[in-house]
Order: sequence, then structure tokens, then C-alpha cells
Amino acid sequence: MVRGSWNVDSFMSSVPLAASTIDVYGRDVRDFAAWAERSGIDCPARVNRVTVRSYLAYLTTRRYASRTIARKTASLRRYFDWMVRSGHVEVDPTAGVSAPGGAARLPRILRADELHQLLDEPPDAAAGPETVRDTTLLEILYGSGLRVSEVCGLDVDDVDLDRRRLAVWGKGSKQRVVPLSDPATDALERWLSGARTQWLSERCAAVPLDDSRAAVFHNRRGRRLTPRDVRRVLDRRSPVPTHPHALRHTFATHLLDGGADLRVVQELLGHADLATTQVYTHVSRERLRRVFQESHPRA
Repeated sequence: MVRGSWNVDSFMSSVPLAASTIDVYGRDVRDFAAWAERSGIDCPARVNRVTVRSYLAYLTTRRYASRTIARKTASLRRYFDWMVRSGHVEVDPTAGVSAPGGAARLPRILRADELHQLLDEPPDAAAGPETVRDTTLLEILYGSGLRVSEVCGLDVDDVDLDRRRLAVWGKGSKQRVVPLSDPATDALERWLSGARTQWLSERCAAVPLDDSRAAVFHNRRGRRLTPRDVRRVLDRRSPVPTHPHALRHTFATHLLDGGADLRVVQELLGHADLATTQVYTHVSRERLRRVFQESHPRA
């Protein structure tokens, strides 16, 4: 059990990021603290650079993925930086410690036939409001490139159908405005003009008038849609195993393939750092190389 001297809860309350990110930071720090206490280190002041390196070596021997180790290292860096600034420790033991580098994984892009089946061929056109909801959800994920958390957080007041755009709250509580594609606009009109009301009246009569009522999308219990609910929608509709984030990857790559400026794509995706967006330029190059090799007779 992690003792109170690690101040994990206070650290988490100081992080100005999305709740899901804060939870990951807290879990990573608690895992480290539990490991350290098993090694006889009962407080963060006794942690030094050798301790941190020993922990990373332990993670490696336990066959954690390089990306996971890199994330845990980043969590510890942020934690000990806060500990120093808060006066809990004098020296940051993560300074100069580097996580093992792993091969960067390019995001998977959906093929045209996969997109067609996912968006244009619902399993049962007569299924009622649930089919309308699912189609609208998927059209927004692909047509506007939203994160799953962003589409789950949409409220009716965030939708501007007249100007075909959405107000989206992204990471770090930053708001941006994104355009709606024509299919997404049409689907939203169908959902908001009647199907949503029918869904709420049939499934959610017992749900109290709380924040979830303002949501654009609801699950079968009448609560605001969650990322897990979105994954279930994809599991039902996708012809291949697909993660919701693949629609965002596909959105960005298709924009770049069509000649969109990288800065514009960065703004649409809500990336704080252009380097995060640049991964999609590599995806586009890989696609071009593959098309060349498959199509050119002397490739």
C-alpha cells in the first residue's frame, strides 16, 4: 500500500489536463511508489537517479512495451518536477534519466471499402433511433476528426447546424471550432430533429434532468455516451477490428493526401504541438510509396 507521504492525490489535483490523463499519471506514480516501498524506499525524498533507473530496468525485465515505459517515465518526470516546485523534495531524481526508445507505430488508416461499409451500410436501416445515433456518431468522428472524449462531451448547445460547425472542448480544456461535413450535418439534423427525442423518451424516462440530458449522444441507460459505448458501436458496425481513434487518423491522413496544409490539420485536430501532427505526413508518404510499388511496372 502506498503511504500518504507520496502526495499522489495532491499531485493529481495540480495537473491541468483531461481527467483521463490525470488518472493515468496517478496510476503510474502509485505503481512506482508501491515498487519503491517494496524495495525499502518509504518516501519520495529517498528516491535518487539510481532508484529510477532500477525501476525502468524492472519494467523492461517484466516485458513492458517501450511506449508504456516511456509514458511511465514521463509521468514520473512530471510528478517529481511538481514535488521539487512544491518543496517536498530538493532534487529531481528523474533529471538526466531517459526512457528506452521504441519504434514509432504509424496509425492505422481505414481503407475506402472499410469506410464505405462502416458509414454507408448500417446493419439494419429500419433499426430506428439507435441506427441514426450510431451513424451520426461515426460521421462526426470521421468527418470532423474528433477525439472520442470530445464527441462524448458534445452538448446540444455546441452544435451550430446553420453554420455547419461544432464547438469542441479538447485536451487541457481548450475549445476549438471544427467544421461539419455534409453527411455529418445531415445525420445530425435527423438525430436532433426527432430521433434523439424518441430515444430519450423510450429508453430514458427515469433518468433525472441532470447534465447528461444536455448531451448530444446518450447510451441505452440514458446517460451521456462514454468511450466504451463508442467502442461497442464500432464493434457492431466495422467490418474489421477498429479502434475509434482510427477514424481520427483516417480524417487527418485523407486531408493531407488531398493537399491540406499541415498547420490547418493541426488546428482541426486540436494539437498543441505541430510535431504531433507531422506523424500523418509519414503516413501519407507510406501510402504514396505503397501505391507506387503496387502500380508502377518498374517499381
